[in-house]
Amino acid sequence: MQIIEYSPKYAKEIIDVFHQAVHAIDASIYSYKQQQAWAPLPIDYQKWTQRLEHKQPYILLINDHVAGFIELDPDGHIDCAYVLPNYQRQGVASALLHHIICLAKKAAFSRLYVEASIVAKPFFEQFGFKLIKKNEVTINGMTLVNYSMFIAL
Repeated sequence: MQIIEYSPKYAKEIIDVFHQAVHAIDASIYSYKQQQAWAPLPIDYQKWTQRLEHKQPYILLINDHVAGFIELDPDGHIDCAYVLPNYQRQGVASALLHHIICLAKKAAFSRLYVEASIVAKPFFEQFGFKLIKKNEVTINGMTLVNYSMFIAL
């Protein structure tokens, strides 16, 4: 495992990780229609590439392939954190979150915060994130549940 700063050469792989991760969620948690609203198909690679250029995510590579990525905004917001389905539960997300917690502490951030999906909420709780509130957000006409959470550093 190697964590690197964003490089455009990995843009397509990052975008594919996002889409595969969302569409691998059990339909009893987020329905197919909710997944489609969250990660529409076909994929708009141009829109996502522009987003990645702005967000500059940290990437975890395994054998020079993207296994996961995480975004850290200048105000301590974790906007995206996704792992390729075949690498889930193997320490990829933990390594990425640990990496940005270390970076945030070095940069003297007072806190990190996230809007965690139903499936990501327990993961963030394991790292000490506290629940602020449950949210119902509308994305592309569909309502999805997520959770505002934070951790003091």
